[in-house]
Amino acid sequence: MLIILSQSFLVWQLILSVLILGRKYRANQIFGCLLVTVGVILAVASGANSGPFLSDVKLFWPAVLMASSACHAGASIIKEFVFIDGAKRLKGKRPDIFVVNSFGSGFQALFVFLLLPFLSNLKGIPLAELPAYINRGAACFLNIGGNLKDCHGAPLLPLLFIAMNMAFNISILNLVKMSTALVASLTATLAVPLSIYVLSLPLPYIPCGTNLSTSFLVGAAILVLGLLLYNLPQKSVRRTKTD
Repeated sequence: MLIILSQSFLVWQLILSVLILGRKYRANQIFGCLLVTVGVILAVASGANSGPFLSDVKLFWPAVLMASSACHAGASIIKEFVFIDGAKRLKGKRPDIFVVNSFGSGFQALFVFLLLPFLSNLKGIPLAELPAYINRGAACFLNIGGNLKDCHGAPLLPLLFIAMNMAFNISILNLVKMSTALVASLTATLAVPLSIYVLSLPLPYIPCGTNLSTSFLVGAAILVLGLLLYNLPQKSVRRTKTD
């Protein structure tokens, strides 16, 4: 359900790119985004339990999650604006992705640090116990010390996760630089059915494989169709006027 509700991110990106960047979208692009959203919902919902979704959750919290997606969408649109505005100021040369990413990551780390007392209290960890909690987490990450039964694969798996996460984020940011934030998000959405497929395989540390349902395959196909529809080539306006 988190993945399904997070697809409101695409809707926010469409709205904010129109408001901030003044971009206009063709009908096939809007319909392609809707197909991508439908595909993700079908792919994810195919593995859900038979019970009703969010049966024990008030509608307020899903609404908060969908509204908070606007912040993430706004950040991606602002990064796209930085690349466009930087190209104008640098005479056609766009800003380096590592510079843009470093500023974004730096401010993200700063605000996480400032909100750490509030977040720890929200998780039921008193502020006085926070240093000990961080020390236990570091010991688990490095796989040192005793009583680490839940730290299987450390430190190799955490380091692999960090490396893959960095490579993924750099690739997405480079795609934003070359195209648009919406194209990058649509491309990243393709990772949803791919990750579900990979996790269905009997992998090391994840030995329980599973069979994928027909609705998952249909959802993945609709998602890819939406991506293709969004990226349909269009005739050049100048060429049309010349003809």
